[in-house]
Amino acid sequence: MAFDLESLSEATSGALGALVSTTILYPLDTCKTKYQAEVSSHNQQKYRRISDVLWEAISNNQVLSLYQGLGTKSLQSFISQFVYFYGYSFFKRLYLEKSGSRTIGTKANLIIAAAAGACTVIITQPLDTASSRMQTSAFGKSKGLWKTLSEGTWKEAFDGLGISLLLTSNPSIQYTVFDQLKLRLLKGKLRNKTGTESSPEALSAFSAFVLGAVSKCIATSLTYPAIRCKVMLQAAESGEDGKTNKDQPRKTVSGAIYSIWKKEGLLGFFKGLEAQILKTVLSSALLLMIKEKITKTTWVTMLALRRYLIVNRTRLKGA
Repeated sequence: MAFDLESLSEATSGALGALVSTTILYPLDTCKTKYQAEVSSHNQQKYRRISDVLWEAISNNQVLSLYQGLGTKSLQSFISQFVYFYGYSFFKRLYLEKSGSRTIGTKANLIIAAAAGACTVIITQPLDTASSRMQTSAFGKSKGLWKTLSEGTWKEAFDGLGISLLLTSNPSIQYTVFDQLKLRLLKGKLRNKTGTESSPEALSAFSAFVLGAVSKCIATSLTYPAIRCKVMLQAAESGEDGKTNKDQPRKTVSGAIYSIWKKEGLLGFFKGLEAQILKTVLSSALLLMIKEKITKTTWVTMLALRRYLIVNRTRLKGA
């Protein structure tokens, strides 16, 4: 039972951390996504830098449109992080239990993280596609979740699924680096930890923030070309009036790669990397910082709830 409780505690803490960080950084995420989605020759670019997206919203009195799709993105982030952290914690503890080891190696950690990431992607891909389309729609022209998805087929709702599965290597790298660094920092405390129901050790807020930033920066830099192709596949196709252009041919990964290469060259695959690193590093650092600080509280709450249910069940049986 302690196994399930710890997995659920990790999942709940991670999901709450994702929800808060997504809300705080959403305007930056919208600017980044619209900037990444544009592919054109240098002299035809609408956005020459990410600040141009922000200026467009301000000049058109559409500042609140920087939050278009926030509800969908928050739902996607909450569900994906809950599923990911639950699966990651579950598989990790199962591996340690079956292998009899006290620590987990880097190779096994990567496999476990990739498996958890793959489950997460398959479950949340339609929400990810919808949020990207809502963010890349013209300011003030974004539609609701159901209408955004219903405009296309269910197959189109899974646009970019292949790349998303490939990008499971991103959190695999991130959380492997984070866990290994965390293990070193807490090695002394972990050695003294005894008992299966003891509260998990936690990093300080500052340490969690720094480790989260470093680990995410490494993962993002390695996988960025795939990230940009995915944004292009999921981006809304809108005309000047903000209406979706349904006559556009279906996007493909090879088409996205060719378009970037032809119009922007090799460096085009890294267009917006700085914005991506800024957003993802801050997001992951905030997520892990919040998760670390509420994990103990979540653990104690669930442990108390479990004991309460056991006591009540015992009383009912004795009645």
